Amino acid sequence: MKNKIKEIDDIARLDIYRDKRCGIPEVIFAENKELKCLMRILIEMTKERGYVIATRVNKRCFREIKRKLPPSFKLQHYEEARIITVSKANYKWPKQIAKVGLVAAGTTDIPVAEEAKVIMELLGCKVISAYDVGVAGMHRLLSPLEEMLKVVVSCIVVVAGMEGTLPTVVKSLVDVPVIGVPTSTGYGYGGKGESALMTMLQSCSPGLVVVNIDNGFGAGAAAVLIAKQSIKKLKEG
Repeated sequence: MKNKIKEIDDIARLDIYRDKRCGIPEVIFAENKELKCLMRILIEMTKERGYVIATRVNKRCFREIKRKLPPSFKLQHYEEARIITVSKANYKWPKQIAKVGLVAAGTTDIPVAEEAKVIMELLGCKVISAYDVGVAGMHRLLSPLEEMLKVVVSCIVVVAGMEGTLPTVVKSLVDVPVIGVPTSTGYGYGGKGESALMTMLQSCSPGLVVVNIDNGFGAGAAAVLIAKQSIKKLKEG
């Protein structure tokens, strides 16, 4: 088992081979990091592994990274997901073999859904997605779910704010694990995602698990691990 730590002065200890041990690489959380520190982390990780993923990268931060990044590195920006990748020119991302579903209740939930989607795609999953299919118009949900089950997705990530009932509804209709993601969409009593989180945690649909508010990355990572295990079991026969 590979277990290498790359120390960058006193600012970071990079877990270079985390993916070999845990199935998910070390992904850099960019929010609130000083640009100087963030740049060093991105460059060192790319040198070590050939690539790095960073989440919660705002537009201003992206522009600064683009300006300072060595020209030999390739930069990709997923604006709505607030994710960037930095890679060596010859790095090849994993093929998208495993299939996962992704559902978002409303248009305002899309940024969190996109964070999950990009993570899943970068780590080797083909994503079948459907947006704006919340419980206010449940007839919109049935056709996308039928498609996901037809192509045999390993699990479904469901992103919802407001009262957060969509994951419970989805899990009552499918025979695969569902990962609920409450979002901070909402207002008034129980706003900012608290109501959605509580509803999902209180669900009576078995097989539904829940991540924290706005944690698209966490949901995407969990879905990747589920999907990879499904493919592994199929290969083992």
